Amino acid sequence: MLQQQTLDKLRSLRLVGIAQAFEQQLTQPATQELAFEDRFGLLVEQEILHRDNRRMASLLKAAKLRISACVEDIDYRHPRGIERSAMSALTSSQWIIRHRNLGITGPTGSGKTWLACALGNQACRQGLSVRYFRVPRLFESLRIAHANGTYPRFMNQLAKAELLILDDWGNSKNDCPTAQRSHGGDRRPPRPQIDPYRLSATY
Repeated sequence: MLQQQTLDKLRSLRLVGIAQAFEQQLTQPATQELAFEDRFGLLVEQEILHRDNRRMASLLKAAKLRISACVEDIDYRHPRGIERSAMSALTSSQWIIRHRNLGITGPTGSGKTWLACALGNQACRQGLSVRYFRVPRLFESLRIAHANGTYPRFMNQLAKAELLILDDWGNSKNDCPTAQRSHGGDRRPPRPQIDPYRLSATY
């Protein structure tokens, strides 16, 4: 009875990871032989892991990545023009923290979207906020935001993303009415300046 009350109190305090780990300890006689400090340390580690997993799941959901891709699935034996050393530098996500841009170039169907989503997935796993947009869909969202008065809030949401993935940029017609309103009559929004990072996908 006391154990159940303890579990209920842990959940009411939103210490779900500790509650789950405590339940597991109750069913594992071997843990009873551990010192209190060791058992408590295991509970704390489980709580940290639980919170990290919840945050990562929340980041991935908010990112809305088009493809579920992971950098670990890249096959460097295939002649795709992707070097392991270049990917090693990119998967550290230091380029994101340093506010650098990355351009992924290649013909249609060469795997650019897959690669971009894999890097986005990696960023989420490292605790960074990500948003994925196809450029035509982004332009449509901007139109709607201007029409219903939510443009400032929408732009604030974009600004909060530590990594903004813009896909199908070359296929967009650059006909967003907000571009004309925001750039002095020039209907073409400015292209992002790409820093030295440029990766070619030649599948």
